[in-house]
Amino acid sequence: MIQEFRDFIAKGSVMDLAVGIIIGAAFTAIVTSLVEDLINPLIGLVAGGLDFSGLSFGVGDAQFMYGKFITAVINFLIVAVVVFLLVKVVNRVKAAAERPDDVAPEVDTGPSELDVLLEIRDALKRG
Repeated sequence: MIQEFRDFIAKGSVMDLAVGIIIGAAFTAIVTSLVEDLINPLIGLVAGGLDFSGLSFGVGDAQFMYGKFITAVINFLIVAVVVFLLVKVVNRVKAAAERPDDVAPEVDTGPSELDVLLEIRDALKRG
């Protein structure tokens, strides 16, 4: 059973998934900082000092922080656009790699078989 687990973990797809999750977490932190530290203040400037993170309303003792939700939606949209662009680039690179070269170098292999046979025929006629 331990050997089966080792084989499972050693598979490339499991390792690729682990690397993807780690990179995704780091990327999420970057996007969150981008939205909170750059985009939201920029939107606040355009909207007259509006700061999404502080937007909320209360019902009784419950406080609904819809500003944080708006920030999360902006984060999601930015991540979705970036992932979409990355997938487009990767697909374009894959398609280019799978396509055969348009211009293959021509190799001079000498006269073709037909040329040789025609020369033999002509030599027999002359001769």
